[in-house]
Amino acid sequence: MNLFSQLEVEPTHEEVFPGAVLMRGLALPEDKEFFAAVETIIAAAPLHHAVTPSGLPMGVMVTDCGDPRAFANRWDPNNPQRVLSWPPMPRLLYDFAIRCAVRSGFPRFRPDACHVNRYQAGTKLGLHQDRHECDLQQPIVSVSFGLECIFLLGGLQRIDKPRRILLEHGDVIVWGGPSRMRFHGVQPLKPGCHPLTGPYRYNLTFRKIA
Repeated sequence: MNLFSQLEVEPTHEEVFPGAVLMRGLALPEDKEFFAAVETIIAAAPLHHAVTPSGLPMGVMVTDCGDPRAFANRWDPNNPQRVLSWPPMPRLLYDFAIRCAVRSGFPRFRPDACHVNRYQAGTKLGLHQDRHECDLQQPIVSVSFGLECIFLLGGLQRIDKPRRILLEHGDVIVWGGPSRMRFHGVQPLKPGCHPLTGPYRYNLTFRKIA
């Protein structure tokens, strides 16, 4: 883990691609409060291994809060671990997601769902597009907590070579507009231990579903 990721620093603002903005350290000042809110979500809707519609279990553990219509068509409805009712989105996280979107040039964003991924050493997320939302004009707001990872942000075709972006604890990346349908994923997580999250990385993605 990069020791500098734990320092109180002024957040940076970098346009990775048109419509895709990386803000390093933006969540650091309130990271403990944010993570406590994540723990309330997990207590109400425990983490589980999602199953895709094709019946394949995912290595990443997941849970959700907000509008229960989100991902309704993505996960196998016969999965016995599927949570049928989601807890409400904590106001602290809702407000932060809006601030992130405004700073990235998307002032109309109002998320109604938050998807939580928990990674441990060796888990990854293959390149994919987020195409299950009703309004694809709205951006995706992604917040990282815990262990660092290599985030892959590619092009509009799966074969396009992705850009490798180091994401550390407290980093935020937002993509929308011309970058909304870019393929993205996460390389296998390296082992480690973070003071706040232990051997895990948590990723929160905020979306506008309806």
